[in-house]
Amino acid sequence: MRHGKKFNHLSRQTGHRKSMLANMACSLIEHKRINTTVAKAKALKQFVEPLITKSKEDTTHNRRIVFAYLRNKYGVTELFREVAAKVGDRPGGYTRIIKVGNRLGDNADMAMIELVDFNELYNGGKKEEKKAKSRRGGKAKKAEATVAETEAPETTSEETTDKAE
Repeated sequence: MRHGKKFNHLSRQTGHRKSMLANMACSLIEHKRINTTVAKAKALKQFVEPLITKSKEDTTHNRRIVFAYLRNKYGVTELFREVAAKVGDRPGGYTRIIKVGNRLGDNADMAMIELVDFNELYNGGKKEEKKAKSRRGGKAKKAEATVAETEAPETTSEETTDKAE
């Protein structure tokens, strides 16, 4: 029976599971996006999000705690330098899991897990624009822009006729 067992064992013994999650977390930190199975992605999310939260405060104690989990100096330094700087103001939810279909060999459900702040497609400056504009100001600016666009072609057509004569 599995009463009270909250995390997925992934059909592996403890040492193998911890090593696999540590390796996957280091790969995720290094590459910012990896492809894996859905079950491993969910387990990795639970493994890596507390480490990212620890990396927000750069102390020797936090570095040692994170190193105990990751066991990779390069992964720890990149986590505390690059990743922590990007997610400094985010209160949580540092990763995103996107299902990508089934694997050809064994038809396993595959997923892509990525760090949210490093994806330019989803947050390519759109969040900042929405925060900067107010609802009313945005509509007024759009109306002015459309008026300017309608007037602009008329002036250019007059200029071209003047040049032709």
